[in-house]
Amino acid sequence: MAKIIESIPNISEGRNKEVVEACVDQIRNTKGATLLDYSSDPSHNRTVITYMGSPEAVEEASVKLVKKAAELIDLTKHEGEHPRMGAVDVMPFVPIKDASEEDCIALSKAVGKRIFEEAGVPVFLYEKSATAEHRTNLAAIRKGQFEGMGEKVKDPQWHPDFGTGIHKTAGVIAVGARPPLIAYNLNLNTDNLEMANEIAKEIRESSGGLPKVKAIGIMLEERNIAQVSINMTDYTVTSLFKVTEIVKEKAKERGALVIGSELIGLCPMKALIDVAEECLMIEDFNYKVQVIENHLL
Repeated sequence: MAKIIESIPNISEGRNKEVVEACVDQIRNTKGATLLDYSSDPSHNRTVITYMGSPEAVEEASVKLVKKAAELIDLTKHEGEHPRMGAVDVMPFVPIKDASEEDCIALSKAVGKRIFEEAGVPVFLYEKSATAEHRTNLAAIRKGQFEGMGEKVKDPQWHPDFGTGIHKTAGVIAVGARPPLIAYNLNLNTDNLEMANEIAKEIRESSGGLPKVKAIGIMLEERNIAQVSINMTDYTVTSLFKVTEIVKEKAKERGALVIGSELIGLCPMKALIDVAEECLMIEDFNYKVQVIENHLL
């Protein structure tokens, strides 16, 4: 069977449509790679791109994307709400069909090596590809962001896995293998960024909150509202429904409301089915869903 791997890189551009399209074209124009989705956010000044294909096609598309982004994106002039350290900030690989975690780790190392050799952008391996425990967490690697990365990489503990120093305009990139992740944001009916940060701190795992949840507060300047921006690293441990209900409760305690949510990139269908099961509390839910599926097939 043919192996299928997905990649979900984040580029540090969400305002200049021409730059975004030029980067996305690298995927469109790679034989064997299928563009699934891309989504730009001007406040974050970031675009999430989702594509999949054979390991060989995904490797080629990924390297081409970094080369084009490094050519067009200058982080010395970049501003946005989302933390970033590279023109392509992060590039994860996820097994989809007949591919294993080990396949994705091998792919991340091959891509990382080529990124430095062909684009001159130093690379950190992270998550399942990390070469040391302290490099597993993306937030730990990114700490200091582009502006502080030049000094950070002088520390032997933070030398890149491929390359040295940083690219003067494209920074560095984190490349690795990981399980499926859901990027899920909840918008509040307030411009109180401190409130969003307080809620984010209370729900994220690193502060003693929900397991497999990462969160930060962000200001959406164009809408003048605060947002709790969430990465759910395992929706089978903490569900979309649970995190939504808890953020609603914590906002209400502070006199605010959740007025909407957004998915960045794609979401596994099972995560949304789980929300329906928790919310509706239908008896024999799995049986009835299976019956519906059988009628549709």
